[in-house]
Amino acid sequence: ELEAIEATIIQAQVRPNPELATLIEDTQKATRTTTLQLNQPIELGGKRAARIDAAERGRDAATVELDAKRAEIRAAVVASFFDVLIAQERLRLAQGSVELAQRVSSAATRRVTAGKVSPVEETKARVAEAGVRIELTLAVSELATARKRLAGIWGNPAPRFERAEGDLDILPPLPALADLNARLATSPKLLRAKIEVDRRQALAEIERSRRVPNVTVSLGAKRDEQLGRNQAILGLSIPLPVFDRNQGNLLEALHRTDKARDDLSATEIRLSNELALAYERLNSARGETESLRQDILPGAQSAYDAATKGFELGKFSFLDVLDAQRTSFQAKSQYLRALAEAHRSAAEIERILGEASASSPSASAATKL
Repeated sequence: ELEAIEATIIQAQVRPNPELATLIEDTQKATRTTTLQLNQPIELGGKRAARIDAAERGRDAATVELDAKRAEIRAAVVASFFDVLIAQERLRLAQGSVELAQRVSSAATRRVTAGKVSPVEETKARVAEAGVRIELTLAVSELATARKRLAGIWGNPAPRFERAEGDLDILPPLPALADLNARLATSPKLLRAKIEVDRRQALAEIERSRRVPNVTVSLGAKRDEQLGRNQAILGLSIPLPVFDRNQGNLLEALHRTDKARDDLSATEIRLSNELALAYERLNSARGETESLRQDILPGAQSAYDAATKGFELGKFSFLDVLDAQRTSFQAKSQYLRALAEAHRSAAEIERILGEASASSPSASAATKL
């Protein structure tokens, strides 16, 4: 689109073509009159300058639109990359849960064989193991979908990479909301709306300039065979703007300019709200992640390890192990969801701002596939 707009600038710079006209009066050579004339329209009212200005505003709009598209694609890549990382971690978690469930089932089988517990305990263990295996199947499917989505962004119908590598535990930074709002003024989408107002004003100026009629200057020669002489011809023609003063087109352009201003106000509000929502999601996800990492995950894992060991030694019932296992799995899943939300929110902020911080993890983590 940007390259196409460059061509419109070339076209806006050209001047009207001259016209070559000839007129032959009478078919008999002795009395024939032949006129050869060159007509050159001359644009008045600043039409050419107005065309060039409108075309250049269109180029500016296409430039920021390209920047916005780059930011959008990059944010999609970053978000999809972290989706793959999250899916890989969930698969690893599900595989670990299956191994632990198998250990518990084996321990329950041994205790039933030894006559220490009821066979119902073994049945419960097998049911719990089957539930964890379902989670494993879902995790495998989720990873396959995430891999395909990421590969599809850069045009591969199927993933050609084996795995994504990155550090999920590094949370995206959280700049001050005031700083983000200040950077929002230079975001491509907002600049696009501002340039659209300028472009509409330039188009209105074109319609205003068309109210001034063009002048056509004529220069030629006339050969009169009957008189046997050549005569010079000089002419000047100008349309009279009596009925068509381009008033309708000008009024349309002015109203579209007003609409562009309203769209600019709406875009400012929309982007500001989107930025605030993404900021709050990132802030909330960071807080949730830190809380899970420091308090909940260690406690859940410790409780599960103690319950598993105590069950193998006959000190705890299977219900205690099952409850601890479920709590640990849910805490780890919640931690991964919070991490995913944090990275998605950071990518969304970068998309809105149309830029990427070189020091942000989301700007540097999506590097190894």
